[in-house]
Amino acid sequence: MSALMLTPRALYEEVAEALRQRIFQRELEPGSWIDELKIAEEYGISRTPLREALKVLAAEGLVTMKVRRGAYVTEVSEKDLTDVYHMLSLLESDAAGCVALNATDIQMAELQALHRALENAIDNRETFFELNEQFHMQLLDIADNRWRNQMVADLRKVMKLNRHNSLLKTGRVQESLKEHQDLMKAIESRSPDQAVACMKRHFENGLEAAT
Repeated sequence: MSALMLTPRALYEEVAEALRQRIFQRELEPGSWIDELKIAEEYGISRTPLREALKVLAAEGLVTMKVRRGAYVTEVSEKDLTDVYHMLSLLESDAAGCVALNATDIQMAELQALHRALENAIDNRETFFELNEQFHMQLLDIADNRWRNQMVADLRKVMKLNRHNSLLKTGRVQESLKEHQDLMKAIESRSPDQAVACMKRHFENGLEAAT
């Protein structure tokens, strides 16, 4: 009985993840209508788990449900982007201060290792993107507030909808790395106020590059 109860849940979550990746990869463009019948046929499923998956994505802000018109990939306005960066700045700068103050030696070493990997990926943009996100999530994990982590995860999903990722701007990768280096110095020196300021500046510059 338990296995049967879990199967539908696993199916709609799997569909949600598949659609999430198609959205992030721009296979489903911002503003585009989601053809439920076509996608259900592609995945070989009924429309019930698909609609449950769309509800999940709507809760995350990736999909917008319109009355009598169906589901659309969310379009991020300049205000949306500004609001998302503002909230991320508040949440992640607070986390940076916590890490500077409370990280153990082992946690510090793990963060330093990830930072070195980021430095070594400066000439590989795709790898830099991935390591950049890993660094931010590792910092949040060390700060150890699951409610903040959940909010940041949801906000970062919306940030990925932006057509013009801030790291795509010419020279932005190098600037971002320098900001990470400043942040690491602040964390290593156990200076929470400086770490907070560095992270806020990182997001301010990121927003400027993204808009």
